[in-house]
Amino acid sequence: MRSSKYPGIRAIPLCKRVRIAIRPSGWLTHTSYSDYKDDGTNILLDANENAYGPSLSLDTSKTPSSNSNDPSINFLGLNRYPDPHQHELKQLLCNLRNTHAHTPKTITPANIFVGVGSDEAIDALLRCFCVPGKDKILVCPPTYGMYSVSAQVNDVGLVKVPLLPAPEFGIDVPAITSALSGPEAANIKLIYVCSPGNPTGSLIRKENLHKVLEHPSWNGVVVLDEAYIDFAPEGSSLAEWVAEWPNLVVMQTLSKAFGLAGIRLGAAFTSPPIASLLNNLKAPYNISSPTSAIASQALEEGGLSVMRANREKIITQRDRLLKELPKIQGIGRFRGGIASNFLLVEMLDIQGKPDNVTALKVYEHLAENRGVVVRFRGKEHGCLGCLRITVGTEEEVTRFLKEIESVLNQVHSERTKVNGVVEEKKEVEANGVVS
Repeated sequence: MRSSKYPGIRAIPLCKRVRIAIRPSGWLTHTSYSDYKDDGTNILLDANENAYGPSLSLDTSKTPSSNSNDPSINFLGLNRYPDPHQHELKQLLCNLRNTHAHTPKTITPANIFVGVGSDEAIDALLRCFCVPGKDKILVCPPTYGMYSVSAQVNDVGLVKVPLLPAPEFGIDVPAITSALSGPEAANIKLIYVCSPGNPTGSLIRKENLHKVLEHPSWNGVVVLDEAYIDFAPEGSSLAEWVAEWPNLVVMQTLSKAFGLAGIRLGAAFTSPPIASLLNNLKAPYNISSPTSAIASQALEEGGLSVMRANREKIITQRDRLLKELPKIQGIGRFRGGIASNFLLVEMLDIQGKPDNVTALKVYEHLAENRGVVVRFRGKEHGCLGCLRITVGTEEEVTRFLKEIESVLNQVHSERTKVNGVVEEKKEVEANGVVS
């Protein structure tokens, strides 16, 4: 569709690419890094991982062998460098996303870049299209923090157009259109949109994205991050839509629904020219042989069956949280959507209002005293008093519901005592009695 509109899509010459070697202060706080680790007793509901495990049909307790009849992965070829092109893996990704729900066209391996998680694609796109110290990207907070971190690392500026208010958390099309028509438009080379959003869990409407792609004068690239897309309704992924829009990039990962965060495998679906740029920019052997083999097994029918079964379990527990959490005193509104494997929910103070102090105390008490780790998101735009809670297993959700009810009672009791002392002091002072 209108491919001639984008002749300006090109890579920045290597001589103009200057990267900042020093990571920005506090960069870890914007990523999925956690101070709390799995010690055998902690419940980790903070990083949106799949607690049901990897989507592999093999017996992972066995040691792989060289027997050709053994379904386990053969590690005996590790003395050889991995395939730099990953054509077979890319074809499996195409097979998964060629649903023809959004286009009659078919995407091929020429439409795909595979990297070390989605983060490699985020960074590579910046290095492809942005001149350090000059160009900018547009982001829509609240959103995934790695877009901003990568921009800082690459000395690329930020233009922020906040999402519409909760609970929709949709993109503000008029505001984006205005930004892409204003004085900064020529230097805005990329737009990063997360759908389903993180931390919002809301799916971005296709028609709104369409309006951004149809901007009459802006000539940049729209990047759609679909890390959580497999938890959304069937047919939600727009990966195949890149066959219609040469300036669209759709990023995905095997870290979430596929339960393979440990192998670090992400993919970017896009037009062949952009895919070629990304593939020429990457390190020759960025995907290891074990990563490729494990990812391929997950994307074949046996692995897909495991993924779908685990996804149904997660959705069941997500529905359970949606039903049970509002019954707990101190739990407020759900502030985002339900198209992901996490929920964004308010913590209320003793007056029944969403409150960051209460939310932070609940987060700290849960993690430090109860071994249940969630994510505090109260400082992000439109997320006052919010915790982001990853959906765990049935046992983990049962324990979480018990612990959060107890912790909320404890936090409210502590706040009541503090407020009581303050009120008593005010009363004494008002009566002219000084101790």
